[in-house]
Amino acid sequence: MSSKIKVASPLVILHGDEMAQVAFERILDTFVTSRLDLDMVEIDLSAEHRVSTNGQAVMDAIEALNTYKVGIKNAGMTVNRAQLEELLAKHPEIDGDTLHPLATKSPNGAIRKGIGGNITREDIQFRNLQFDKPHWIGRDIEVDTMEHGGIKDSFNELSKGTGVVKLMFVGASGDPVELHRREVNKGDPWLLATNDLDDVKAWAHRFFQRAIDEKRDIYLGLKDTVIAGYDGVMRAAIEAIYQQDYKQQVEALGLDYHYELIDAQAARIVANPPERALWGVPDNTTGRKLYKLVEQLKQHGIPEREAQVSISRMSAGGGDQYGSYNAPAREDGILKVIVDGEEKHARRVKQGDPILLMSNDRQAIKDWVLQVFRDASRKQKEVYFGLKREYMDYDDVFSTIITDVRYELAQADTAPPSFMIMRPSSQLIKMITDPPRNALYPAQNLDGDIFSDISAALGGSLATASSIIESKSGTMLFEAPHGTAHDLYLKYQESDGQDAHFNSSALLFAVANALETLGEREGNQALIDYAKSLKKALIDTVADGIITGDLKGKTADPGAETLVDMQGFLDAVAERLPA
Repeated sequence: MSSKIKVASPLVILHGDEMAQVAFERILDTFVTSRLDLDMVEIDLSAEHRVSTNGQAVMDAIEALNTYKVGIKNAGMTVNRAQLEELLAKHPEIDGDTLHPLATKSPNGAIRKGIGGNITREDIQFRNLQFDKPHWIGRDIEVDTMEHGGIKDSFNELSKGTGVVKLMFVGASGDPVELHRREVNKGDPWLLATNDLDDVKAWAHRFFQRAIDEKRDIYLGLKDTVIAGYDGVMRAAIEAIYQQDYKQQVEALGLDYHYELIDAQAARIVANPPERALWGVPDNTTGRKLYKLVEQLKQHGIPEREAQVSISRMSAGGGDQYGSYNAPAREDGILKVIVDGEEKHARRVKQGDPILLMSNDRQAIKDWVLQVFRDASRKQKEVYFGLKREYMDYDDVFSTIITDVRYELAQADTAPPSFMIMRPSSQLIKMITDPPRNALYPAQNLDGDIFSDISAALGGSLATASSIIESKSGTMLFEAPHGTAHDLYLKYQESDGQDAHFNSSALLFAVANALETLGEREGNQALIDYAKSLKKALIDTVADGIITGDLKGKTADPGAETLVDMQGFLDAVAERLPA
């Protein structure tokens, strides 16, 4: 007779890439298939399979999640141009010119949109990890951002009725050309932003010259993988200027240049600040937030961190920048926004200027706010919203919905949790410099990416945080907030699998969360108990000082630490499970 725990409900397993996939397979073998009798609906979301199926694998993942309701997603690669060329060479039967965007882009946004899910990321409550507080007071780091353009100078409003928003372009021919259209409902916010490419280039010259004059290492951060036609256009222009006009001078002075996605870069700089640097964040809404944070950190530093931080990210429906139309202007001309035949706004653009048209869904925002309040009430969290409502109609709708939801809950005799609304910069500063013991910080898409990466990095590493995507229909997707660990994977390959240094804590915690949810939904106490014992074994392993290299020196007793590789760590967790 089998001693395995019988599980009635299938579990969706979304496989990924590189070192994260090596860890995932070991976790599934050790903690799932060897101990549980359950059906796994497995879908390969690796970069190669997404390309070879022309994105169908992503659609299959969405269908499986909507059908079975509980899943675990592993980290996957976002395919860059060089990687795509390698994959196309490997699969000559694929026509690269007809690839669907789902084949090459990160599948995360499509999956969140497909299941209508929002993200909550929070610290795993390890008992003995101490906050390795970086020294920030007086740190010689300056943030440089563009003064004008972008969302700061956008046209934004709330739709006055249900209809179609069209983005039209009138160029040299004089004939209107439709660039994009999308449906909006009454009350939905929408926004048009552009950047003058000449202004971007002028900023780049000032930025690099300032770094040379002040002899500072150079950091540049944008979100070019997700907003390729907007941030990607700016990155290309800025880096072309660096290569042509400044690289030799920078290298001759012994200075470093670093480009990184802005969320990862913000986490790295805040948690491990360089000695002397100029940090360029051309997107001025993000740049102003990070400028204010850095100025606060230089003056007051980072306090002792005893709080567990949670970030709730508004992502359902693919709203805001992540669901935007973004592309460079093909020629000089005039952009026009037409809503149900009425011209709402027009502005001139020049060839190459990046264009961004974004919107959000009022009902999706309301669902998110309800989810935020549910989660905060369930876990007794204080809530701190960040909104630019004083000059953005786009953000003010969030404020109105928060008030409406609070009133509806009161009418139903359901008290909402304690909450405040502040500017996003104040929200970020509070999260880092004055965090309450148990707080939830709701943020829109891009801010949520940046804020959660900073928080996770300060909590120990990205492997010490959990990530939950929850939809209004009850679909739950659990994942680790980290990536595929490309550098570690290269070492793993070079060593023929002997060098496996990867912290699998977040991935293991995601598996335990998914199993616990399955158990709760089918009333399976044995499965619930096993999932809880798996979390306890993970936390006890770290409490006993058995850690991977990324946590070295970060426990309460560094002298008693035992460093192990990924395999050794998972072995130690397994040993602490009940027989």
